[in-house]
Amino acid sequence: MKVYYNPELKQKARNLRNNATFSERVLWKYLKSGQMKGYKFTRQKPIGNYIVDFYCPKLQLIIEVDGDSHNEKQAYDRKRQKELESEGFKFLRFDGYSVIKQTDSVLSVIVDKIEEIEKTTPSPPLY
Repeated sequence: MKVYYNPELKQKARNLRNNATFSERVLWKYLKSGQMKGYKFTRQKPIGNYIVDFYCPKLQLIIEVDGDSHNEKQAYDRKRQKELESEGFKFLRFDGYSVIKQTDSVLSVIVDKIEEIEKTTPSPPLY
């Protein structure tokens, strides 16, 4: 599926990649280079009018890491997530503290979600 994004977000996404939070850097260490069951993830990916923390196009999976800046934006985050889910994207959301202090548990939840998606996603036909 081709993902539409607002081109005006491209520079902002680049800035976010260059200024990642500590918890985002920790999680990226495990998501990059196909380390998560061979799936490719990107970070700070523009999708529609939003920028998501991590995105796997093959799984249509978005992973968000909520730091202190999200404390005041919970209603906005819920609206944004609901809108993206209505377009077929799947979500995982973690707080930054969990990513740092309970990394193994967070990675386990991600693997479980990937396996759940794998079971429910039909394979393309072989020719």
